[in-house]
Amino acid sequence: MTQISSAGTRFRHSLELEKPLQIVGTINAYCALMAEQAGFQAIYLSGAGVANASFGVPDLGITTINDVVADIQRIVGATQLPLLVDADTGFGHAFSMARTIREFTRAGAAGVHIEDQVAAKRCGHRPGKELVDTAEMVDRIHAAVDARTDESFFIMARTDALASEGMEATLERCHKYVEAGVDGIFAEAVREADQYQKFTQALSVPVLANMTEFGQSPLLTAEQLGDLGIAMVLYPLSAFRAMNAAAERVYSAIRKERTQDTVVDLMQTRDRLYEVLDYHRYEQQIDDLIRKSEK
Repeated sequence: MTQISSAGTRFRHSLELEKPLQIVGTINAYCALMAEQAGFQAIYLSGAGVANASFGVPDLGITTINDVVADIQRIVGATQLPLLVDADTGFGHAFSMARTIREFTRAGAAGVHIEDQVAAKRCGHRPGKELVDTAEMVDRIHAAVDARTDESFFIMARTDALASEGMEATLERCHKYVEAGVDGIFAEAVREADQYQKFTQALSVPVLANMTEFGQSPLLTAEQLGDLGIAMVLYPLSAFRAMNAAAERVYSAIRKERTQDTVVDLMQTRDRLYEVLDYHRYEQQIDDLIRKSEK
């Protein structure tokens, strides 16, 4: 991938390069390497991914800014792909929101999305979500935009209003969010395909569609979403879910059958692992150092 100055600039470049831009979830550095080799132009760190995979807790606002920063650093240390990060509700009031933007930028993130739920948030595809009023979300956005140290850092507003307030009121919120300075809108828990087009036709900024599995939204192809005007398509935990299902089968087989022989076909081979990691290049460097020291 061509080296471009900042992570935010790389993300914006990818957004221009691929329409719609497919953004795939990577819960750790190794997943980021696999996503890069698969050809993706941008990757994503989910708040649920941090909570579930790194801490073994549900996505209910339990993790902290520092927890997320640690995962950002590991991922961006392994790849040049721009990383979009779930910032939940900003981890606190306006000062905390500003710190979130600064810390995520310093850690190497390309951008964030912040949401209009209350601080004690829920998964976007669960019932019982509560929202802050539009004015409070606009304050969050102002705090985020004002804290930006890299003008290319991409700030997106996620709205969970559609489930409880309907399309008209949700679009009213989104217009206010755009006026406050966001670079994009994340339309969460959209239930019908044509609703995406209402977002894209009404708004002047790029719109993201969340293709999370087992949720409220129909799983549409990137081409279908592109035809509806969607600029970004997110697959936040697809690989993580597949990894979990495979791991459960492997653990169960080893425990019950006393061998892994029946589930080896579920596993990535050692050779493929070494390919992804560029293992042999590292080994060659060690050999070269040994030869130099022996001279």
